[in-house]
Amino acid sequence: MLDSLLIALAIILLIVGIIGSVLPVLPGPPLSWLGLLILKFVPSIHDHVSWKVIILLGVFTIIVTVLDNILPIWGTKKVGGNNKVVLGAGIGFVAGFWFGPLGIILGPFVGALIGGLISGTHINQAFKHASGAFIGFLAGVVLKFVNLGVLMFYFVKFLI
Repeated sequence: MLDSLLIALAIILLIVGIIGSVLPVLPGPPLSWLGLLILKFVPSIHDHVSWKVIILLGVFTIIVTVLDNILPIWGTKKVGGNNKVVLGAGIGFVAGFWFGPLGIILGPFVGALIGGLISGTHINQAFKHASGAFIGFLAGVVLKFVNLGVLMFYFVKFLI
């Protein structure tokens, strides 16, 4: 009974973590890692789950989470953008979410572009800044999904 309950909780956390990797309000990778950690405490499979793997994946998850928050800012700053461009990218991401997958992809770019224009930047420069924010955002998303892929691999490996 306890095994089934813990496994169900771990699966729910993994799924919510996957969803959280595209939703701005949920910390996706940490939730998925927490699901993996819970598997360590399932009595029937805890011997198959290595603390070394759990800790290494936890460190990797922390690094990815930090980078996910830094990369859009870094990408924007790298091409000369300002804080309004970064804020615009964040607002664009949240607003874009309501327009489905295309909105999630294009929202940060459009938001960063608008932020650049509002700050008085010339259109060509604002486009460059928005591109930097967009590339940083995409790099963060790719890192999150790489992290989730590794977590899912070990999740399945521990369950089988």
